[in-house]
Amino acid sequence: MSLLFDSFWRALAYCMHPRVMLLSLLPLVLMVLLWLSLGYFFWEPAIDGVRAALEGSTLLSTVWGWFESLGLGGLKTVVAPLIVIFAATPVIVMLSLLVVALLMTPALVSLVARRRFPDLARERGASWVVGLFWALGSLLLAGLALVISIPLWLVPPLILVLPPLIWGWLSYRVMAFDALADHASQDERRELFRRHRLPLLTMGLITGYLGATPSLVWASGAAFAAAFVILVPLAIWIYTFIFALSSLWFIHYCLAALQLLRAQAVPQPVHDVIDFSFKALPHESPHPSAIVPVD
Repeated sequence: MSLLFDSFWRALAYCMHPRVMLLSLLPLVLMVLLWLSLGYFFWEPAIDGVRAALEGSTLLSTVWGWFESLGLGGLKTVVAPLIVIFAATPVIVMLSLLVVALLMTPALVSLVARRRFPDLARERGASWVVGLFWALGSLLLAGLALVISIPLWLVPPLILVLPPLIWGWLSYRVMAFDALADHASQDERRELFRRHRLPLLTMGLITGYLGATPSLVWASGAAFAAAFVILVPLAIWIYTFIFALSSLWFIHYCLAALQLLRAQAVPQPVHDVIDFSFKALPHESPHPSAIVPVD
């Protein structure tokens, strides 16, 4: 557990590094351009489609009538944008993670290795192409898990557990792999994944919950249309910053664990000690003077 907390505080300190702050701007620019373009073409049609589906539901018509009787009829206009936002949030999270993994993580690994682990040998157990396929495969599995679990989100406690758990698993898979890709061999990476699976999954779960917090800012962009242009890029930057922090956390943890693994694998020299002292056997006399003559 000490390695877990030590790595976190080091990652938090590295986030204040000027290079890390500059690196966080590139994914931000790409994500803002992407989502503003998608929002310009698909925001209104998506809201209209969700609103039509809600109004056409006989079950929800009773709910709307109950809300109107309580004087909360205005909620009907807010529900459709919120549904679109919550549906788009997992996609934003996963794409942000992929962009950070491809653009930021290699530079962050080099930064941490140069400043903290200059003597750690690079075994290059995975190429950039292998890392890309690993990230895409993990992203596909996480997306499939999200789609399958959507019906369970209607159960109130599970919506607070399942999405962060899936995002945490995705963070653990992608970021731990990228942190070790350049320095660890394949055997070392498998061994570290086996030994540290629970701490790495815990880190992924924590980062999954951290990645869910900017949804409040994102939702505010729907509630206050005038601030939408400002709040949505802010939410995307928070996503990017959190994933940069998460990436640094995994890098510090994994490289420190790799260094410890290699230190344990080095055979310790055995020093043979030759005892030149003479010890008398039980039936022998310890000293010639102790021999008693026999008459």
